[in-house]
Amino acid sequence: MRLQYLALASLIVLYSLMFIGGYVSASGLGLSCPDWPLCPNGLLPDNEFLIEWTHRFIAATTGILIVATTVGVWLNKNSHGKIKVTSTLASVFVVTQITLGALVIEAKLHAVLVAIHLGIGILLFAMTLLTVLFAFRMAKAAIIAKA
Repeated sequence: MRLQYLALASLIVLYSLMFIGGYVSASGLGLSCPDWPLCPNGLLPDNEFLIEWTHRFIAATTGILIVATTVGVWLNKNSHGKIKVTSTLASVFVVTQITLGALVIEAKLHAVLVAIHLGIGILLFAMTLLTVLFAFRMAKAAIIAKA
């Protein structure tokens, strides 16, 4: 069972996303790249856009990992209801976060949207953490059942 490692990778990448997102916000770089989803130079940014571009790149990676974890959970016959709920909510929250991120840029960092973006980020982290815990519990139960 490799699902627990996919879930753990999702959590680690999500934590790094939250870390760099905090840096982007605190340093006032939130509008350094005024276009969404790409910066003005396309896929590879200039130095002036690098930090914001990195945040967006890690966000896309996080989204892929979290959705992949949810798909893995639903395809795993040993998945219980709790992990299905937490992983599905994590996927909903990650899509919401990416959409809110775009809206925050379009609304020029409107304070209410920034606050909602932070709140959903905390919920996303909580659901991803619970998914990791449930995935490791499932893996442990599978090992015990084989013994």
